[in-house]
Amino acid sequence: MQCFIGGACSGRRKLVDERFPAAHWERLNPGEGVADWLGDLPEGVTLVVTGWAGWLTAAQAEVDDDVRASWRAMLEALAAQETRGLEVVLILDEMGRGIVPMAPEARRLRDLNGWLVQEVASRCSAVWYVRHGLARRLDLAQ
Repeated sequence: MQCFIGGACSGRRKLVDERFPAAHWERLNPGEGVADWLGDLPEGVTLVVTGWAGWLTAAQAEVDDDVRASWRAMLEALAAQETRGLEVVLILDEMGRGIVPMAPEARRLRDLNGWLVQEVASRCSAVWYVRHGLARRLDLAQ
């Protein structure tokens, strides 16, 4: 798995589209998981998954452990697809920079996103930070 992390209008989608021009794109919709469309993918395809922030926004009412269990199950299902020859690319939002939001729900979303990004990064073979259309590979802490 690889992930591309960046803020709004950072160029993540364009960069992924250029690097993986034949990729199959799926958007993670609020309240849904990945199982609905994983079985329909042919072997050897590159799968790009977006929509994580929207999914997290919808999941905010859940208890932290339940949200984490949900995304862990999705990440495990995605990682299992690599045994079928699928390359999985995740596009995630950077929300940890800048001013801390005043609204409690916005702070919670930022926290959930930070935990998700850490979990994703720990499972990926390559993590890319995208800013101004430029990507830099990040080294995982040992």
